[in-house]
Amino acid sequence: MTYDADVIVIGAGLAGLVATAELVDAGRKVILLDQEPERSVGGQAHWSFGGLFLVDSPEQRRMRIKDSRDLALQDWLGTAGFDREEDAWPRRWAEAYVDFAAGEKRPWLHARGVRFFPVVGWAERGGYDANGHGNSVPRFHITWGTGPGLVEPFERRVREGVARGLVRLAFRHRVTGLAATAGAVDTVTGEILEPSDAVRGTASSREATGSFSLRAQAVIVTSGGIGGNHDLVRAQWPARLGTPPERMLSGVPAHVDGLMLGIAEAAGASHINKDRMWHYTEGIQNWDPIWAKHGIRILPGPSPLWLDATGKRLPVPLFPGFDTLGTLDHIMKTGHDHTWFVLNQRIIGKEFALSGSEQNPDLTGRSVRDVINRARQAVPGPVKAFMDNGADFVVERDLSALVRGMNAVTKEDLLDEATVRREIVARDREIANPFTKDLQVTAIHGARRYLGDKLIRTAAPHRILDPKAGPLIAVRLSILTRKSLGGLETDLSSRVLTGTGEPLPGVYAAGEAAGFGGGGVHGYRALEGTFLGGCIFSGRAAGRAAARSVA
Repeated sequence: MTYDADVIVIGAGLAGLVATAELVDAGRKVILLDQEPERSVGGQAHWSFGGLFLVDSPEQRRMRIKDSRDLALQDWLGTAGFDREEDAWPRRWAEAYVDFAAGEKRPWLHARGVRFFPVVGWAERGGYDANGHGNSVPRFHITWGTGPGLVEPFERRVREGVARGLVRLAFRHRVTGLAATAGAVDTVTGEILEPSDAVRGTASSREATGSFSLRAQAVIVTSGGIGGNHDLVRAQWPARLGTPPERMLSGVPAHVDGLMLGIAEAAGASHINKDRMWHYTEGIQNWDPIWAKHGIRILPGPSPLWLDATGKRLPVPLFPGFDTLGTLDHIMKTGHDHTWFVLNQRIIGKEFALSGSEQNPDLTGRSVRDVINRARQAVPGPVKAFMDNGADFVVERDLSALVRGMNAVTKEDLLDEATVRREIVARDREIANPFTKDLQVTAIHGARRYLGDKLIRTAAPHRILDPKAGPLIAVRLSILTRKSLGGLETDLSSRVLTGTGEPLPGVYAAGEAAGFGGGGVHGYRALEGTFLGGCIFSGRAAGRAAARSVA
């Protein structure tokens, strides 16, 4: 029986690159397929902030953060809320991943050249009890070089495999089917798309110029999720979150279409937890878009006042940076699909960061000088560009003009000045009193007890309406599609399972296509910094297991 390679990997994102690198290290021959042009290698990871979840790291210890494997697992399980029969493998993946994050992960990445920004971020703070959702301590480690810096060492190893004759890169190959011989999946078929010079992230042609059929002893599916396919997002939208929003922004390019998941299902794969998904509530329109409906996520500090579409403050503990899906749940019950941050220039200058490699040129470019200059600016350049050009930003000196501008953005008179003023003034009164009953104000004080937040992420408490801290700023926030939390069910060797729980012979899956492990390692919610790490961990497992299977 003749094979074109030992293993075929479908998808040249981070998980696919990691799996291929592991196969190269094992001396296996690989064909790496992707429907996009070669310049899109790295997939979504290229566009990311490069955040990674690590436990008890040297960076944490230097910041006086006490963390442990047991605390991290407590946080993970309290966040995931596993409650389904099909959560058996996801839970085992969660335990294995926390062990990885608390043990081998950082030294393994460090040996491959990955380095980290010294200040650890505190994302998804929760705000519930000890067994509830959220990170008890800061765990968000930013890769020095952001997403491209994380992709780089794995892409380099893959290209070394090309030079050694072990890897064939087949871009513009769009998979349409998987077929089996004697019960084992060994054939990948599809269309060869016409050459494209599309810029990374922009839409590329789907015009086919031919077809292909390739055979291998094993196939690894690393094709990503559904975030760029709004029709599929709406079709799989969870009933618990009500009706999907009419207007959504895209946090990923359109080629993140989820079609490979259906192809794997047709071949016998079990696709579980389809209704679990991760969408951000702090999305803003990119004033300089790369793909259709391109949105950017604000990574806020804890100080902005968060109002719904009618000017009412969001309830406890739905503060900026505390509970993404809890906030999404609340928003969907308001009857509107947008909310507002209200703040001032002092807060935005200290507390706003924008997710994505292209929005953080200092970190992406690994420039210490630019990082220092950014810290000295009243408002960082990328944020200032949105203040000046962003369709969702309103900047005014007085509150009356600010509210008029907010209504002009939505073209609806949903806000009245009296309601907005009442919320802001009440909050500002609490700022003057150290014995506050306002839990967001308590959270601000708590954040500043952490050195990292005090240095670069949390403004000193002050009144939003303090004219010396102005001008006033309002930011319309939209739902931003991003991640599938469900996916192809896999065992701890990344073997894809069938509906009966047996391995589908010859098929492995990793990354978002596998729910980052097991078909949903995050359960209902994620802790942040766990998506890229899930691609790495599951991609490594898939590559190693497939290498053993074809020995």
